[in-house]
Amino acid sequence: MIKGEAARISAVFQAAGAEPVEAAILQPADVLLDLYGEDIRGRAYVTNDPVQGEMMLRPDFTVPVVQMHMQSHADPARYTYAGPVFRKQDEDPRRAREYTQVGFEVFDGQNPAAADAEVFATVKTALADAPVRAATGDIGLLKAAVAGLQTTEARKAALMRHIWRPKRFKSLLDRFGGRIAAPAKRVALLSASDPFADAGPEVGVRSRGEVQQRIDALRADAAAAPISNEEISVIESLLNLSETAPHILSALYDIAVDMPAIDTAVKTYEARLDAMAERGVDVDALAFEGSYGRTSLEYYDGFVFGFYGVKDNRPVATGGRYDALTQVLGDGRAVPAVGAVIRPDLLLEVRQC
Repeated sequence: MIKGEAARISAVFQAAGAEPVEAAILQPADVLLDLYGEDIRGRAYVTNDPVQGEMMLRPDFTVPVVQMHMQSHADPARYTYAGPVFRKQDEDPRRAREYTQVGFEVFDGQNPAAADAEVFATVKTALADAPVRAATGDIGLLKAAVAGLQTTEARKAALMRHIWRPKRFKSLLDRFGGRIAAPAKRVALLSASDPFADAGPEVGVRSRGEVQQRIDALRADAAAAPISNEEISVIESLLNLSETAPHILSALYDIAVDMPAIDTAVKTYEARLDAMAERGVDVDALAFEGSYGRTSLEYYDGFVFGFYGVKDNRPVATGGRYDALTQVLGDGRAVPAVGAVIRPDLLLEVRQC
């Protein structure tokens, strides 16, 4: 049944102009580790090949499809794929370790808002009459707000790195805003004229020079003025948004008065809603959450969305925009891209609920 459902979904994507492609099950681990750091290692199955080195069972299709596209230089392009992916489930052994994904990826820089709407609407069509609810968000709004903060570039870079780690992001925002005090030991270390005086013998892999650079960076941060309460309130207002699209748009324009840096991102959001409406999406009932997508894979950097079972809240389909990923995998050459995957096994299950 799952194969039949996957074939049906693939047919919908092909009817939308997508070219069927395949990706090897074993993927070079170094690419994923470079992109996501060692965090991905704990969620993926890793093995070692005597010739090719460290390899992973593919945790998803997006990275290999992007690599393939960046080599083809096709523009625009649409792809679809179907096959198993593999994820460790240490925290919840009931969740599947191997499951099928059917995906739809669009590489088109002519009108990103229209491409966002196309992917969302096409996925919605593929879900047919399944009892699901839609959720949407926009990481681009939060990134624009962070970029517009009146603070040091180092602080903004740190916040950008942790957008997808909500607890760490809040902790940094509170510290940079002076809401929580620095640890007493750190204060003592940074105030010492010679921080190495009582350090003892040098151990570990970091050189004294590297440690000194870190101390200098911490001292510079300690000397920087705190992020204002007004700016922190703007960030918190964005993250706390939870309403239907028309109310969200109105709220975003109000927030942009206090932080003009998000104005372009707000206009992009509005253009996306218009493009969705043109494709028959009921945007008046479309839900938006300011924090949605912040626990997904870190390559989503703009529009994010998902469809969930009404009764059991299972993530039947998820997707979003990942422009920055194409720049990383394209050696600096970025191509606007958005895509999504559907899990046919969960789609069948929510229909039976």
